[in-house]
Amino acid sequence: MAPETTVERIVRKDILQCHPATPVAEAARLMAERGCSSIVVIEDGRPIGIWTERDALKVDLEDSAQYRRPVAEIMSRPVKTLAADTTLAEAGVRFQMEGVRHFVVVDAAGTSIGVVSQTDVILRHGVEHFLVLRNVQSALARALVRVPAGSCLNGAMAILRAARSDAAVVEYGDGEPMGIITERDIVRIVAAAGRPPVNVGAVASRPLVTMHEDESLLSARTILEERRIRHLGVVGDDGAVKGLLSFSDILATLQYEYVQRLNEALKERDEALIRSRKDLHLARRVIEASLDGVMICSPDLRIEFINPAFTQLTGYTFEEVEGKSPAILKSGRHDRDFYAAMWETLNTAGVWQGEIWNQRKDGEVYPEWLTINAITDETGRVTQYAAVFSDITERKKTEERIKNLAYFDVLTGLPNRRLFVDRLQLAIANCHRHGARLAIMFLDLDLFKRINDTLGHGVGDQVLVEMAKRIGQCIREGDTLARLGGDEFVVLMQELEHLEDAAKLAERVIVNVKQPFQVDEHELYVTASIGIAIYPEDGTEAESLVKNADTAMYRAKDMGRNSYQLYTPAMNARSFERLAMESALRHALARNEFALAYQVKVDLGSGKMSGVEALVRWRHPEMGIVSPAEFIPLAENMGLISEIGAWVLEAACRQCRAWHDLGLPPVRIAVNVSALQFREDDVPHLVERALKETGLAPQHLELELTETLLMQRVDDVAGVLTRLRDMGVHVSIDDFGTGYSSLSYLKRMPIDSLKIDRSFVKDITEDADAATIVSTIINLAHNLKMRCIAEGVETAEQADFLRSCGCDEVQGYLISRPVSAENMVSLFDRNLLPGAVG
Repeated sequence: MAPETTVERIVRKDILQCHPATPVAEAARLMAERGCSSIVVIEDGRPIGIWTERDALKVDLEDSAQYRRPVAEIMSRPVKTLAADTTLAEAGVRFQMEGVRHFVVVDAAGTSIGVVSQTDVILRHGVEHFLVLRNVQSALARALVRVPAGSCLNGAMAILRAARSDAAVVEYGDGEPMGIITERDIVRIVAAAGRPPVNVGAVASRPLVTMHEDESLLSARTILEERRIRHLGVVGDDGAVKGLLSFSDILATLQYEYVQRLNEALKERDEALIRSRKDLHLARRVIEASLDGVMICSPDLRIEFINPAFTQLTGYTFEEVEGKSPAILKSGRHDRDFYAAMWETLNTAGVWQGEIWNQRKDGEVYPEWLTINAITDETGRVTQYAAVFSDITERKKTEERIKNLAYFDVLTGLPNRRLFVDRLQLAIANCHRHGARLAIMFLDLDLFKRINDTLGHGVGDQVLVEMAKRIGQCIREGDTLARLGGDEFVVLMQELEHLEDAAKLAERVIVNVKQPFQVDEHELYVTASIGIAIYPEDGTEAESLVKNADTAMYRAKDMGRNSYQLYTPAMNARSFERLAMESALRHALARNEFALAYQVKVDLGSGKMSGVEALVRWRHPEMGIVSPAEFIPLAENMGLISEIGAWVLEAACRQCRAWHDLGLPPVRIAVNVSALQFREDDVPHLVERALKETGLAPQHLELELTETLLMQRVDDVAGVLTRLRDMGVHVSIDDFGTGYSSLSYLKRMPIDSLKIDRSFVKDITEDADAATIVSTIINLAHNLKMRCIAEGVETAEQADFLRSCGCDEVQGYLISRPVSAENMVSLFDRNLLPGAVG
């Protein structure tokens, strides 16, 4: 049967129908008995809806009331209809466009005369020669839906609805053969109107009928027809099921063939128009079925014909455009030169093809791929112009997404590493030709990992977007800002006239980046470390320039962060040394390379030991004793300070308890807490755990905090210190006077003592200003009901002065250098300070 055959020839005229009030279960029973996939709902002799096997998926099988619902409540409406004179080819297109599996066929008066389904069209399509040439694999278009045999039926129905699939493979496990459950199975269960089977496995058809993916579509259609089934499992060479093939898939494949036929028909339209009016009619039918928009204009550019796809794509009906100029579609994006070039090509070659932006009726501008052909008669005179176009919006979006993924950072929209390196290589080549210079500025956000770990990656992403914006505001037009990944950014400064220009840009970026900003309820402060490399002094290739700028950036971090450094070759040695130390530090705790030294504190009145400060030391097997001034900042930058700090706290508490167990006079042990650890960790929880595990009483532990830490997030810090005070732990301010002092926080914080920094103590016997500062700090502490401790005391004169000012405690080399735990024992219960009362 040819594709030009009308659906009237194949329609099933014995329509299965029911009244709108028919219960759902009764409608399902009628469908099951007749083996029909739909039932038409008739009222007053007119179809008002249709209930199909797909609609059965909407029934809740566990709710018995659902079976009694009138079918009109869950039927599909309005009824999709086909005219009786619709050809099979047109019907196939309509099935694909409408996304349905049934049409009610109506005559010229609009009266229903029967029903036609996808299956009817496939079995009578008359394209066996095409089905022989295509294998089963070519028609697989949908993902395989799998359902475990133990799943409940409602769950399986939900999976089928979500996947918009009419069947699913049922898996039993343990090597059992697969089954299949279809919408028709659900209809039979609804028809039974009883309690549904316990699971999918109890109702599935087994075994699944399969065929190899290399067999022809004609063989597949034959099996489906002979076995009166609508699905086949498709297996590969390994025997595994790769998908399900249905009549819908075969129909979709046939429509692809018709698109191909349409293209061939359009290429031959000149000959078709000349040969005969019959051929023209056929071509018109094909054009009307095309999914591409088609427009035919007269020689004076007046629209004579459009196809349905033209209306779908532009929004204009034939009545709205007939006799008008195609200029109504102009978007305004192309100038006169564009159209002049188009017509020059069309007039000389007879055809123009290309991408163009046009405008729909609703004003939306969209891209299309347009082909215009000049149709001529025997004399070469143009009789018509035919334009064929398709909407390429999605293709353009896909191309843009691919471009962005390849060259731009998804989060910030900045160029990524690939695009940056491309631009850098071009810039280097340009500098080489003209003897110019350029600069690479490598930027890394300081302690950004802390934000991610404490506030989450969502906040971290917002910080990166804000930083990209701030840096972008600083650079010149023509410079390139890129994100290499993580918190690393890089700037390419072209046409660098003076080295100072790079330094000035770095300063602007540092100032701009460190300004506080709000993310949700958090006020954040971020700083940046920057390294700068210059072409050609610091490298002549892209890789070496980026590497050297990175090295200079690490130098800036070593110098205290929030700064910039220029690259010099001598920095390489320092870079390698840093890498070695980082690697060793990561394993230091596990290798027991950390130890504590202890420095005694003495009461100025009695000369007796009043406390001990625990000081961490790193005993590296090759580098020897590494100064805390070197490895503590490194540990903070690497995110290891919390682990080291927790170890120091527990080790100090355990040692203090050990001294007490020996019967030595009870003293308080002081432990330094870094600002970073205080912000990142729950310090009260760490303290509570350390005290519990070591058995040390809280009153024998003192935490020393820096003044700068207390100035940040004052309310939060005050809350933490209050929790520590409630536990009985003492708190002192270390290095008092060296930070940004503010008397307001002193009265708000539960602080027990102030510790005068050694930089003030060393000059008190020679510098009147230093003496005044120390005396003032002591009086301040006492007025606030705090004790005062002076560190760095090295001479008896310094001790006498401090005693005369009323200082409570001292520590320093005058009394003892830091010693081991064993050597500390000899210092207990002795008068350690000459001149003390004793």
